[in-house]
Order: sequence, then structure tokens, then C-alpha cells
Amino acid sequence: MAETIAPNELFDNAIKDYQAGESPAKLIPIFIDVCNRSPKLDSAWTCLSWLYLLENKPQLAMKAALKSMKIDPFDAQTRINLAAAMLDAKQSGVREHIELAKSLVEAAPEVRDQVVANFKDGFSRKPDWASLKRIEKLIFED
Repeated sequence: MAETIAPNELFDNAIKDYQAGESPAKLIPIFIDVCNRSPKLDSAWTCLSWLYLLENKPQLAMKAALKSMKIDPFDAQTRINLAAAMLDAKQSGVREHIELAKSLVEAAPEVRDQVVANFKDGFSRKPDWASLKRIEKLIFED
């Protein structure tokens, strides 16, 4: 059935389902389908990365975030997702992604608002998310 729905419509429906509280595990296959059908849709890769993070799959989250970053290297949420995945996977090189995300957040109020909303969402779904707490502190420190 999903094949008869256009990827952008499938994406929009999956976002609505996520916002309605659907589990990341149920949404991951949908986002994989969207990414496979629209491989240049960076927002789908970013969402897939986020879902993998929520499911404690940092290696897969890193891969999805890196694909998104190749399409749009200046997306703050992609950089945050990549940094969280790297921290969760005990990888080095996190600072550059946090610094770029911080500069993007500081440069645009709408980016800041979206990132703040995503932090709140992340903590509502995964309250003890240590890597995200660390990133939040670094991005919003003075």
C-alpha cells in the first residue's frame, strides 16, 4: 500500500503519526521507505536518524545523519542528531558538529525554536537521554 502513496505524502503522514505518539519502532520502516524512494530528501534522513536515536541504535542513526548531512551540511538538527549518535557510540569528533549547530541556532530564531522543540520532544520520549542533555547544554551555554 505504501508504494501507491507518494513519498512526500508518506513522509507527511509519518510525521503526523509521530506527533500523535506513534512509536519510533513502527515509524522506522516507513522512513526507510521514504528515504529509499526519495534519497535526496534530507529531512527524511534526519527524521530516520532521530528515530534510530530514540531506539538506541546510534550506528544506524549516524549513517542516516551522515546521508542527510551530505545533502544539507547546514541543517542544525542533522548536526545535533549526528553528535548524539557519535556520543552514544563513543565516537570522537563531536565538537565540530555541536559548534556548527550552535552557530546555526544563534543565527536564526526559527532554527532555534525548532531545535528547542526537538529537545523537548526528545526528553519527553527519552527522559534520561544523557547525550542529548550534554548537547543541549553545549548549544545553549553562554
